[in-house]
Amino acid sequence: MEAILEFIPLDISLVAQNFDRFLWGVWVTLNLTFLALLCGGLLAIPMAIARASRHPVFNPMVWTYTYVFRGTPLLVQTFLIYYGLGQFEAVRESWLWDPILSSAWWCAFIAFTLNTAAYTTELLRGAIIDTPKGEVEAAIATGHSYGSRMRRIILPSAFRRAIPAYSNEVIFMLHGSVVASTITLQDILGVGRWLNGRYYLAYEGFITAALLYFLIVLVITWVFRWLERRYLRHLADRRTDTPADATPEPTR
Repeated sequence: MEAILEFIPLDISLVAQNFDRFLWGVWVTLNLTFLALLCGGLLAIPMAIARASRHPVFNPMVWTYTYVFRGTPLLVQTFLIYYGLGQFEAVRESWLWDPILSSAWWCAFIAFTLNTAAYTTELLRGAIIDTPKGEVEAAIATGHSYGSRMRRIILPSAFRRAIPAYSNEVIFMLHGSVVASTITLQDILGVGRWLNGRYYLAYEGFITAALLYFLIVLVITWVFRWLERRYLRHLADRRTDTPADATPEPTR
């Protein structure tokens, strides 16, 4: 075994000695990422409804919000919250400063939540708009109000059809979480940078971090494939039943 390790250009034993730190980094990364996805998703639902319904007041406000957060890098947004808000005396003297805005974790969480909410809003808006007209007309014919249609027909259908696209947002958010390491948080990449700096290494920390991200993405991909098979099975059956020589319908 020692002879094999001699041919590997990485100090595996050093990584193994500090693997508990990497496990802590995994916990920080998953905790921060999935809490932000949860809260961002909850924020995105009413905003997506406002966008899809073209509400005269809320639609322009939500459009501006999504345009700003989708048009600027997550790193800049995190820096503005973590470093920028502290420049204002009113913020430092407010009740939010000591427990929340002075904490690197909370600043990263706020930035990640607002960022993913903007992307998820537009994703859900498209899914809501693309709801088959037959489903909406059937709900109207059976006496459903607008709120009832949205709650019982449109949103469940939109959530199911948004699963493939949302899997990409989850993976992008996981990759974007490396921004947390730039504001002192010891996430996966932060631990990798610490290991390289502590022992003057070039590859060990980064390669270990890359492998951990790869494994997490692999699990996420499996989970979303299972969700697609479970909740989009009717669409797969419909594609299977379509004759090979049938003319495809035009897409929107």
